[in-house]
Amino acid sequence: MIIEPSDLPGRQAYRLLVDCVVPRPIAWVTTMDEQGRVNLAPFSFFQAVGADPPSIIVSIGRHRDGEFKDTGVNALATGELVVNVVTDELAEAMNTTAGEHAFGVDEMKLAGLTTSPSRVVAPPRVAESPVSLECRVSQRVPIGRDGGENQYLVLVCEVVAFHVRDDIYDDGRIDPRLLHPLGRLGGNAYSHPGEIFEMERPPSSRPH
Repeated sequence: MIIEPSDLPGRQAYRLLVDCVVPRPIAWVTTMDEQGRVNLAPFSFFQAVGADPPSIIVSIGRHRDGEFKDTGVNALATGELVVNVVTDELAEAMNTTAGEHAFGVDEMKLAGLTTSPSRVVAPPRVAESPVSLECRVSQRVPIGRDGGENQYLVLVCEVVAFHVRDDIYDDGRIDPRLLHPLGRLGGNAYSHPGEIFEMERPPSSRPH
């Protein structure tokens, strides 16, 4: 079967894409508006993209009326955000913050979460998350053919501080068996880490 995106009506191309690219890590993003109000929302169009400086991308969509989600509005206005890792234990709280709430609603309070101050940026961290990345926006890239609900805003962000819970950190690494990160699948589906195994890369054949 070969499917061309132009043959897919409505959001079917989106649904097929998120069914193919799995599991996706979840960026649980805290931002702050210019009045100091905190917003918290999850995004699964998220990935690490560079190491020097450490950099991540988060792709933020729009509401059905075409307006960018609060996370995008705040990040564009202030240039700062915090990415918090979602674990199995935080799944229900994360899902609560995924709703389309009115601008200015405190999702932290709604989900029964605790704020914790960041060191470098203004938006707070989710205290219950074992890993948080303080970030500054370094590039803004629009994705999409028009300004409607199908257009996304890709934020390239530099990580300016890592927060890692002591019990999952050892000798510069995070133990994935202790982190229990939640993965995003298509539709309403999520995944647990499953069995973890290791493989060594083949030796390089390139001259040094």
